[in-house]
Amino acid sequence: MGSRPRSRFCVVAFVLLLLVCGAWAQNRRPKNVQVAVRAKWEGTPLLLEAGELLSKESKHLFWEFTEVWLGSDDDDSDCNSARDCLLKISEHASSLLTPSLTSLFRFSLTLRSASPRLVLYRQLADDSLSSFPLSDDSSLCCWVDIGSSLFFDESDLLSWLASPPAAEDSVQGPELFDFDHVHLDSRARTPVGILYGAVGTSCFRKFHVLLSQAATKGKITYVVRPVLPSGCVGRTRRCGAIGAWDNVSLAGYGVELALKNMEYKAMDDSTIKKGVTLEDPRTEDLSQDVRGFIFSKIMDRKPELRSEIMAFRDYLLSSTISDTLDVWELKDLGHQTAQRIVHASDPLQSMQEINQNFPSVVSSLSRMKLNESIKDEILSNQRMIPAGKSLLALNGALLNIEDMDLYMLMDLAHQDLSLAHEFSKLKIPDEAIRKLLLASPLPEPDSYRIDFRSMHVHYLNNLEEDAIYRRWRSNINEILMPVFPGQLRYIRKNLFHAVYVMDPATVCGLESVDTIISLYENKFPVRFGVILYSENLIKKIEKNGGQILSSDTVNDAHVKEDLSTLIIRFFLYIKEHHGIQSAFQFLGNVNRLRTESADHAYDDIELQHVEGAFVETILPKVRSPPQDILLRLEKEQTLKEASEESSLFVFKLGLAKLRCCFLMNGLVFDSVEEDSLINAMNDELPRIQEQVYYGQIDSGTDVLDKLLAENAVHRYNPQITTNGKSKPRYVSLASSSGRGEFVLNDVTYLHPPETSDNVKYVTHLLVVDVATKKGIKMLHEGVRYLIEGSKAARLGVLFSSYQNAHPHSLLFIKVFKITASSFSRRGNVLAFLDQLCLLYEHESLFKIKSPTGVATSQMFIDKVIENAEAYGFSSKAYESCLLESSDEKLLEHLMKVNQFLSWDLGLESDMNAIITNGRVIFPVDERTFLSHDLQLLELVELSQRIKHVREIIEGVEWRTMDPDLLTSEFLSDVFMFVSSAMATRDRGSESARFEILNSQYSAVVMGNETATIHIDAVIDPLSPVGQKLASLLRVLGKHVETSMRIILNPVSSLADIPLKNYYRYVLPNMDDFSSTGFVVNGPRAFFANMPLSKTLTMNLDVPEPWLVEPVIAIHDLDNILLENMGESTTLQAVFELDALVLTGHCSEKDHEPPRGLQLILGTKSRPHLVDTLVMANLGYWQMKVSPGVWYLQLAPGRSSELYILNGDHDEGQDQFLSKRITIDDLRGKVVHLEVVKKKGKEQEKLLVSSDGENGVQQKERESWNSNFLKWASGFIGGGEQSTKGDNKKELGKGERQGKSINIFSIASGHLYERFLKIMILSVLKNTKRPVKFWFIKNYLSPQFKDVIPHMAQEYDFEYELITYKWPSWLHKQKEKQRIIWAYKILFLDVIFPLSLEKVIFVDADQVVRADMAELYDMDIKGKPLAYTPFCDNNKEMDGYRFWRQGFWKEHLRGKPYHISALYVVDLVKFRETAAGDNLRVFYETLSKDPNSLSNLDQDLPNYAQHTVPIFSLPQEWLWCESWCGNASKPKAKTIDLCNNPMTKEPKLQGARRIVSEWSGLDLEARRFTAKILGEDMELNELLATTDKRNHPSSDVSSKQDLESKAEL
Repeated sequence: MGSRPRSRFCVVAFVLLLLVCGAWAQNRRPKNVQVAVRAKWEGTPLLLEAGELLSKESKHLFWEFTEVWLGSDDDDSDCNSARDCLLKISEHASSLLTPSLTSLFRFSLTLRSASPRLVLYRQLADDSLSSFPLSDDSSLCCWVDIGSSLFFDESDLLSWLASPPAAEDSVQGPELFDFDHVHLDSRARTPVGILYGAVGTSCFRKFHVLLSQAATKGKITYVVRPVLPSGCVGRTRRCGAIGAWDNVSLAGYGVELALKNMEYKAMDDSTIKKGVTLEDPRTEDLSQDVRGFIFSKIMDRKPELRSEIMAFRDYLLSSTISDTLDVWELKDLGHQTAQRIVHASDPLQSMQEINQNFPSVVSSLSRMKLNESIKDEILSNQRMIPAGKSLLALNGALLNIEDMDLYMLMDLAHQDLSLAHEFSKLKIPDEAIRKLLLASPLPEPDSYRIDFRSMHVHYLNNLEEDAIYRRWRSNINEILMPVFPGQLRYIRKNLFHAVYVMDPATVCGLESVDTIISLYENKFPVRFGVILYSENLIKKIEKNGGQILSSDTVNDAHVKEDLSTLIIRFFLYIKEHHGIQSAFQFLGNVNRLRTESADHAYDDIELQHVEGAFVETILPKVRSPPQDILLRLEKEQTLKEASEESSLFVFKLGLAKLRCCFLMNGLVFDSVEEDSLINAMNDELPRIQEQVYYGQIDSGTDVLDKLLAENAVHRYNPQITTNGKSKPRYVSLASSSGRGEFVLNDVTYLHPPETSDNVKYVTHLLVVDVATKKGIKMLHEGVRYLIEGSKAARLGVLFSSYQNAHPHSLLFIKVFKITASSFSRRGNVLAFLDQLCLLYEHESLFKIKSPTGVATSQMFIDKVIENAEAYGFSSKAYESCLLESSDEKLLEHLMKVNQFLSWDLGLESDMNAIITNGRVIFPVDERTFLSHDLQLLELVELSQRIKHVREIIEGVEWRTMDPDLLTSEFLSDVFMFVSSAMATRDRGSESARFEILNSQYSAVVMGNETATIHIDAVIDPLSPVGQKLASLLRVLGKHVETSMRIILNPVSSLADIPLKNYYRYVLPNMDDFSSTGFVVNGPRAFFANMPLSKTLTMNLDVPEPWLVEPVIAIHDLDNILLENMGESTTLQAVFELDALVLTGHCSEKDHEPPRGLQLILGTKSRPHLVDTLVMANLGYWQMKVSPGVWYLQLAPGRSSELYILNGDHDEGQDQFLSKRITIDDLRGKVVHLEVVKKKGKEQEKLLVSSDGENGVQQKERESWNSNFLKWASGFIGGGEQSTKGDNKKELGKGERQGKSINIFSIASGHLYERFLKIMILSVLKNTKRPVKFWFIKNYLSPQFKDVIPHMAQEYDFEYELITYKWPSWLHKQKEKQRIIWAYKILFLDVIFPLSLEKVIFVDADQVVRADMAELYDMDIKGKPLAYTPFCDNNKEMDGYRFWRQGFWKEHLRGKPYHISALYVVDLVKFRETAAGDNLRVFYETLSKDPNSLSNLDQDLPNYAQHTVPIFSLPQEWLWCESWCGNASKPKAKTIDLCNNPMTKEPKLQGARRIVSEWSGLDLEARRFTAKILGEDMELNELLATTDKRNHPSSDVSSKQDLESKAEL
């Protein structure tokens, strides 16, 4: 009974508490924050996006979906909202997909990930229309582009289809791309018709029917590019325009509201007069625990007290905000967090709620009782992995967490789900599929070594045996000792073998010999050797199919042809009789006599040079006259065979094509300069050191044998051994369409002798055009490859001779196919096919090419039958097929092969290529491609890609398979399909051993163990990475069946609260699509019940390629104080995706990156829309782009005069060519460029100092028309980046004349934008010349961007908004203020257009009192930078002058420490001297230490001034009260509002007190701003401002905010 009064008391107390909270809530209503990001482009229809998503899965699904939608007339008539249409579209698409892919498809559709592809099509559609003069007809919804004209109605199209031009007669058709939707029945090399239109419009249906019928008949190549013109949105079916009305709202990014650490007051005291009316968005999830209360349950029990209960909840939330804890409370905070997550019913949701609302939950977490088992396990795991380290692996592949975003994660999951689907169609059991997906491919070797060991290598020296090295130490561990940079290690061990491969009758070869002899005489610690060959003999060997014919040994009439062989013979003779030293001396003498001859300019080596060198070399060593020996050698052809064998050896190694190269321990280098040798040694050194350190190489090890045994091959072919420089091209044979299955099933494979019943792990598919000599040569080499024997490979042939088909070619194909299908198991079938190739090559092929040649089919058939009988094959089989079968059937088959190659594999028709387990080798150099190359390809593929697949497939138990079907052919197909599909995966080879970590107490294990996708993760839940990963893993588990094992790894001993922010990761859901109308609202971040009295700052965590900027924000997003919002309950901000960042790395072969190389980007019609230059740092460059097709090329001028893009040019062409770049998703793109110097320009420098060279650079600057970031209409960025008033100012108001002054500044937050306007006015009022301001747009508010165009027109100045995305490789700052500081100094060389010569940086909070022309024109003595030193006459501040003591005093060595509030940049000198690159190197080194660069923008240039010199400006150019005495103030030309570290006076208060004109300028700027924004300044505000002007010292404002850091 005693409990009832107590319970009544509790109820009464609770109700009283609710009433109190209700009264509190009247005064402090909860405030929310809502953020959205939208794309800059117009909306794209959801229906068309669905088609693009399906085409990513398989090309044929696009056409199936199109037919399904067209066949469902008025099927969407019952759809009354956007959500209904979304469900209808998903329903149609899902019918074409497997269940595992359906959920991911629906999520991708709501994510709008295919929208950029449609924007790309829109760009192509605009280009199509602009190519032809048309009336401005907005009613055009569909048209067909055939290249020469456009068709807008069916009658014109029907007329063209009735008699389309033949392929050879047709005008150049429109360009096709890999992403184009080509009708499955289209035939290659037929006229192209591109339909621009949208499914759902009536015109699309009409055009589609006509075009698809024509494609099916083989008349045309039919292509669809889905486009819904803006004027046609209302003329499509109900669901056809969903998503097209509004800009696309994006998801896949994070939003942070950070609690701002306040030290200096820096908040604008202007009030917001009006703004947009905002709707309260969705309500918060009431099921979340708040201080032990579950409010959803309380609401269910007491619905009548809803408002009081919600007020109580708001009170609890507000009262728990904390950004500080006592030390004892922090001690186990990480472990307590892990415990709460592990014990939660939904651990990922719990992690998300904790780390995304951490300031609100930290107090309750710190009071939780800790289970010691969890703590012990976490500490145990941290012996194997650093505390706080986070890792993430999807199916075993480690992912880069820093770059991870939603789009990348979903793409990776989709990739593996698609693979699993393909493997299941091959009857592979689920368990084996999971093993395949978990298998990590071996990393691609950086380089393959060539096993060159043979008798043909002639070594000059031996470091281990020669007497001249006997004083050197022989302990190999000396290699581990540190030395000065560039210093060599002299160890008596053959560690480095430099073997030069050369033709001794070439200048390059003989100069290489001089280099070798010079280095040898200087005791360079390398073993030198040569392999000699004759270029002329190599050409004959190529011509004769890789053999030396007896006719080649006959003397040639031309001396030049014999010289190489003669020199080799003389060399071998001297080596044999007089030693290797004399042999090298002979080669040196040949070069000396050549250079001393009168006609040296011709660079020809003549017989007299060779004979003279021979006589001179052996004269001191022989008794008989050397001339007699010479004559005898020439007459008897002594050592001729040995010299020819040397050339044949070089040919088989594949090194002859390099002309002149050397091998460093088997690694190939195609430059023989001395620098290349030193670089090769430096590259090889760490590899040898590593093996010595681990004991794999000791003093008794033969280093060359050891290195060659690891990864050496017997032939050099850079197409096969790519050395990591270019990624091989792969195609998936498993995902081919029905047409592909037909073609591959029809292939009969050839096998090496006596291996027909063996499983083959490697399948070579030779794509052969037998109508060409190249094709039959490649086929012949393939047959020889099988004859030479291979136990693991088979060979199939795809004949591509469709367009070039000739009766003799068709006859050969028939014979080959009959032989392969009927006699492939015969032991002598390969010998017969070898003879068949010879017969066809020597007789029919040449007669096809010869206009006078006559070759009848019957003669060829007779010879084939004759050979068949000789080999024991049935002649009847040939007679019946060859005489009875028609060519039409064969042509039909060739056409299907042609379609498969063109549309399924993306290869050119009538081509020659090799496809080895999906790896494509194209083009094939038929002159040097041998059977040895197929052996090399087999070896590389077996060791790199097929090894791990083989282990898994061989372990499969095929329980569900019929044993009769489990043949060697079936298993060989499985290896081919699986390895080709695996090769197309976009995944790295890095992995981690997660299984060694304990997971009993501190881990989350969830999901289905048999799931296709497996996630391994190590996460610090109290980290920024943990905030993002919690959302990503949760959404992945929701839409994809996964298994997850998440090890929690928090920092064990915290010194401060780890997360001082709120975080939301934005994800799409069904609620984004209206259920009552046809509006797509889009996803957004929503923060409910944010702290009212805490100052917050907003930051966006967007994918790496995104450039975003705010476009709607009436409040200061840098200083959010919600209690100042008045009646409004939700602060709303809308950001816009301004552009995507195209980044890349540019390299120059065997040289440093081409620093300063200028690149331009644009379209075909407008090639120069944006430009940039290449940094020395990693050859990095970046540009802004939008979705579309762009062309990248070298800029006109010095860049294109010296360089060409490598791999995209023909010899002798001077014009620079372009690289096509396709942007069709939201993930950006990284482009790797390689450039080479033009012939004759190898020694010229790209950057020529303007101090000399006759002003070449100055002339180029004047002619250079840079359009950096000046976007064309409709191009990404939109609007006006660079603006001036439309009309000139009236003369009465003062017109500016002279050379423009460029001023650069940066501001963030409303207060600093207010300062910025004042700075602008102060500059303009004191300067008579034209002024152009440059502002970094990243942090400018929408209001400022609205006002500045009007201000530019009113005050007669120009401005430009610029931006630069922080490079991913450069150490990133986390605090916004430090990022802003970094932008002041780190990217000066690349953020401005290349045409800009000089710029002055002026701090936003500065007031200018002098004519800036004086500073702009000042001679800064050739220095790239000019700063003002710190004042030293304010003695009160002596204790704060840190540069006068300790580290800074020692480092500066008497140089002044400068202030960064004002500085001049000579951009020409800055770029010439690589100042930007040097500053970034210093920054990268210093910034990783948290104690370095505390004042980043100031410390960095001062630290680097010994390398990047600074000119010290006169002191009067910058005065600030904190450091300068009042005595010098009257002379001040600028006054900066430096923060005072002693008084910490608020900014506004100091401004009004220190600068007499500040208040007047402020009033003028505010009046102008209010006029433009339509806001009337209130009377009392004007009076207050006037009063402050009259009494500046009495101003003590209560509405000031803080700045995050002191300026110092």
